[in-house]
Amino acid sequence: MHSILKTSLATLAAASITATAAFADSHALSGDLKITSDMSNPAPRAVMEGLVADFGAMHPELNIELTIVDREAWKTQIRNALTANPPDVINWYAATRMTPYVDAGLFMDISDLWAEPEMAALASTKGAMTLDGKQWGVPYTYYQWGVYYRKDIFEELGLTEPATWDEELANCQAILDSGRKCYTIGSKFLWTAGGWFDYINSRTNGYEFHIELANGEVPWTDDRVRQTFANWRQLIDMGAYVDDHQSYSWQEAMPFMVDGDAAAYLMGNFSVAAFRDGGLTDDQLDFYQFPTINPDVAPAEDAPTDTFHIASGAQNVEAAKAFLLYVTSADVQSEINGGDALGQLPVNANAAVSDDKFIQQGFDMLSNNASGGIMQFFDRDFPAEMASVGMEGLQEFMVFPDHLDDILERLEDARQRIYQ
Repeated sequence: MHSILKTSLATLAAASITATAAFADSHALSGDLKITSDMSNPAPRAVMEGLVADFGAMHPELNIELTIVDREAWKTQIRNALTANPPDVINWYAATRMTPYVDAGLFMDISDLWAEPEMAALASTKGAMTLDGKQWGVPYTYYQWGVYYRKDIFEELGLTEPATWDEELANCQAILDSGRKCYTIGSKFLWTAGGWFDYINSRTNGYEFHIELANGEVPWTDDRVRQTFANWRQLIDMGAYVDDHQSYSWQEAMPFMVDGDAAAYLMGNFSVAAFRDGGLTDDQLDFYQFPTINPDVAPAEDAPTDTFHIASGAQNVEAAKAFLLYVTSADVQSEINGGDALGQLPVNANAAVSDDKFIQQGFDMLSNNASGGIMQFFDRDFPAEMASVGMEGLQEFMVFPDHLDDILERLEDARQRIYQ
């Protein structure tokens, strides 16, 4: 396999000495290590293939079988994959998204791994990996969300980055007047609509309220939830979004911004590689934090954490734990999260943050201007069934905003059933 990671094998070997010592003792890792990954987009796939190639080179007696599946398909395939002849290691997500698989006994308790000295550098993320006082996986990356925009279009129209909702609306009107859409979005797979709700709800009502809603403690018919949708509808009624967005995946919606037909995209930092591949230069592309709606609310940010887990039915637990220690080591974290790789933020506190401008902007925002709290994302903070029903309602609202009353009643019925 071709690795895009630039760290020499000598450096990686040195980094892996600690990563394998606790569970490999003095003998070489051997046997088969089966890994299933959903890192299917081009840049993440290259990273995953590079990790496997480099880890395998350090353990020549170990046969690593890597299977990469489509990211969207994996969301429905994971349970079956973990139930019958499971792989040893899989990709998934932190926090609430782990719960169904922990409760079903499909993820292995790896609290012993977290007791290793090396894991102290991941302490800030330990809570996101903890359920029932035990740890069920390791994080390998996290990333900011925010508004990526065409800086050249803003300059053409004399616009500046908005800090308030009124400024956001004013910018949007100017963009519409120029014959463009304000935002591209592809809501075919629903989760992108969840990002818009996360931001507008948390900026309207605050982080604590947003998490209370996610935990089923607030009715969807609450007036504060209605205010979130009222704010969102201001953009919908303006015609801010590209037409027929429910027909596009998030990737299929990118050409609207690349071609200049839309000026911005509310998205995670993983999108930067695709923007660059589409031909946008860093002089054309920029980023700003989602603006303030309610000045009495501190800004909360979506910063989803991606993870590796060991299946409870894993056959090569020793090698699986060594691999997890390897991918969370500082040197490897620095490399895989670099601007020419995942383009995201390392979870190891001793890792270097890439000098890529978007990674630096995200690091600064999350470190210095996210005092409201860190959200994992709609379909990770809400239980899986509520997230599914909820995102269907959010997409419907974006297309048919007059359906709001019916949508909220359905979501409230679902809340009362799901959180019993």
